[in-house]
Amino acid sequence: TIREKINAAIQDMPENEEIKQLLSGSYIHYFHCLQIIEILKGTEASTKNIFGRYSSQRMKDWQEIVSLYEKDNVYLAEVASILIRSVSYEGPALRKQVSKAQQLQQELSRRELECQSGATDMRERYYAACKQYGIQGENVARELQALVKDLPVVLEETGKKAACLDEAINFYAAFINFVSDWSEEVLPILRFVQKKGNTTVYEWKTGNLALVVERPVMEEAPPDVVTEETVNFGISVEDGVDFGISLESGTELQSLNNCTFAGPDGVARGEDALSLLESSQTRGQFIDELKELEMFLCQRLSEMREEGDLVTMSQFQLAPSVIQAQTPERVEAMLADVRDLLNGLTSVRMQHLFMIQASPSYVKRVSELLRQKLKQADILVLKRGTLAEKRQEALEEQAKLEPRIDLLAARTKELQKLIEADISKRYNNRPVNLMGVHV
Repeated sequence: TIREKINAAIQDMPENEEIKQLLSGSYIHYFHCLQIIEILKGTEASTKNIFGRYSSQRMKDWQEIVSLYEKDNVYLAEVASILIRSVSYEGPALRKQVSKAQQLQQELSRRELECQSGATDMRERYYAACKQYGIQGENVARELQALVKDLPVVLEETGKKAACLDEAINFYAAFINFVSDWSEEVLPILRFVQKKGNTTVYEWKTGNLALVVERPVMEEAPPDVVTEETVNFGISVEDGVDFGISLESGTELQSLNNCTFAGPDGVARGEDALSLLESSQTRGQFIDELKELEMFLCQRLSEMREEGDLVTMSQFQLAPSVIQAQTPERVEAMLADVRDLLNGLTSVRMQHLFMIQASPSYVKRVSELLRQKLKQADILVLKRGTLAEKRQEALEEQAKLEPRIDLLAARTKELQKLIEADISKRYNNRPVNLMGVHV
């Protein structure tokens, strides 16, 4: 066949740059064969006889190939097939690959931005969470424990503020005694702190001042170590600093040393060495009594603001002067003092500080959850780098495909002109235009 003869003829070709270019990476068709014959006329000129024929086997082989092509216009069918394949299949396929590479680059760029934004967001969340605790975030565990060192001073100030509750406590006690036969002491621990401040649990239990206070020692946290753990990309880091730990007044937490034992007279150890507001049990009772006083003042203020209630007025004609002398404005002021103390003890920051003091494992948990945000940020940065590499690969693929499209377009245009010229010769050189030839 023609193709077999072309493959055989290619094996025996002279060293010529033009021939090399013709044979390099392109499908050899009829018009290439004509060009090769023209080149061989120069390289094989010495084999030409007086009759104008060539004795060179190379020339004979290619002339035979051309003759076979021209028989029944086989060449025209072949080049038409090549043209159709270039326009209908090869060109669109290459352009589709380029389009796919461009779309992939856009998608990867978008995901890169998402990773960058996500990493920034995670770091902002980390530092926002640290800010809620009042720490820098350099060494979370140690910084959290350092906050607890200032807790006794804060609680001491809270104990001093309780001194202003004297009038409110007396008002409540008088009201209870007036409306009921209650014989037990009202708000015992609140009254104790109001009079003596935030003393030790030992003094509250025994009534005696502790001569020696042996406070529990909190184990110092180790430095933060960022490990190269594999973290699943599916981990969800929630907004805020909600660690799923419920802090309720009256709930006893694990103490720093799990037992309270009596020492010699005047020596406070373990739980007894803590102040009333440091100990979870006595602090819970203190908060409960504050809430009890708050609810009483709220109810009493509501009743006092009711207008024209003659029945209520007649009920309090025999009440003690401490009850009758109260005005809505004064009760409202007492209520504000109670709420100020209550808010100071039950704020989110104070609850976390109490947990840190009571449970070393809580510090580890908080530290790990905070560090998790930084790990997520680092993972997103690494992922962004991987996406950038893939985007560069897609860009390089596009750069390889575009010259192939240009080359195919040039060859198709050239083939179109050759076919048009060949057909034109068949019809007295009439102009011939092949339509729809676009790669």
